[in-house]
Amino acid sequence: MVAKDQPFTGARPEWSRVGSPLETNQTKAVPPMISALLPNYARADLAFERGEGAWLWTTDGRRFLDFGSGIATASIGHGHPHLAKAIAEQAAKVMHVSNLYRIPQAEKLAQRLVDASFADSVFFCNSGAEANEGMIKMMRRAMFDSGKEEACRIICFEGAFHGRTLATLAATGNEHYLHGFGPVVEGFDHVPFNNMNAVRDMIGPKTCGIIVEPIQGEGGVRPADMQFLRDLRAVCDEYGIIFGMDEVQSGMGRTGKLFAHEWAGITPDVMSSAKGIGGGFPLGAVLAKEKFAKALVPGTHGTTYGGNPLACTAGNAVLDVILAPGFIEDVERKGRKLREATNAIAKEFPSVFVDARGMGLLQGLKCVNPPGAMQAACTAEGLMTITAGDNVLRLAPPLVVTDSDLDQGVAMLRKAAAKVAGQP
Repeated sequence: MVAKDQPFTGARPEWSRVGSPLETNQTKAVPPMISALLPNYARADLAFERGEGAWLWTTDGRRFLDFGSGIATASIGHGHPHLAKAIAEQAAKVMHVSNLYRIPQAEKLAQRLVDASFADSVFFCNSGAEANEGMIKMMRRAMFDSGKEEACRIICFEGAFHGRTLATLAATGNEHYLHGFGPVVEGFDHVPFNNMNAVRDMIGPKTCGIIVEPIQGEGGVRPADMQFLRDLRAVCDEYGIIFGMDEVQSGMGRTGKLFAHEWAGITPDVMSSAKGIGGGFPLGAVLAKEKFAKALVPGTHGTTYGGNPLACTAGNAVLDVILAPGFIEDVERKGRKLREATNAIAKEFPSVFVDARGMGLLQGLKCVNPPGAMQAACTAEGLMTITAGDNVLRLAPPLVVTDSDLDQGVAMLRKAAAKVAGQP
């Protein structure tokens, strides 16, 4: 130990050298090799300054048709006047007070979601991962409260994606995402998607429930068979376990129903929602039937920002648009139009695509090769797309996309495919 009044003259240990938390700006010997913004994303060299509907403009004046919607999040498009006005007016009043007090905007949004869905109660948070964490905790605690203390394991599906926290990564089960983060959170069993025999074989005395995405978005835009979802509902009833639905990407009108599970004519016990629920403003939710919602009593779960006045004002503005008469039905019509076009393109370019898949305005084109080249070709044409697992190019335009937008997007997609196929 060196006395305070004596200079340090010895060599510093390896852990304390340049770049350690002990360094100050005055003592740095070399500039840092890392960018100020953590480089954990492989970002495209595009910066956007404004948007309108399904279109975005870059800082250097280029215009792009957005068929990604910020990964299915900008549900009512960019610069929507009703959403922007609602957020601005609420921000000028009060943005945050914490959940120590009543929040009228959250109460209103929760009641509207209850009225429009299977749920009896709603918990608000900030993201899809948080919503899935909340759903997992709710399911486990509900089973614990029912006297089945050992029943804490949840059946999930290969190809799923439930978030980036340690628990939701474990629920996802993809080794690529888990690698390097230490011991995997216990309690998740994985079986093949759309395989009911595998589900039944996995159920045991420690099974708490099942979590499924009605459409695996990150996993390659793979819809669940409708009968598979019905059979999952039935097996949960048969064994007295909890049916959880991850509608983070597929919900909020994206498939032509408010929630995608409605196409199967069944209801879950608990469900996560996020992405499109706030139209681009951070918001997530856990919707649940009363029996399961009651498990999260004061002290069992919480959030600082979740459900604050500004976020729930955004959520209410989004619902104003989505629940307007005829809106969701028109999404379903536009989804069929996009699917017909992608089917035709897949057949037209068999050297590029294997097939087309998806529901509503969440569509995918399975590529013969990794989809990076196809995505780059789309960007060069002015069309923004997303990649997904299983070599899929994902298309998720805003729900307010117009027929003209769809026509232009399909034309861009066809030109991009022709270039990748090596056609003039």
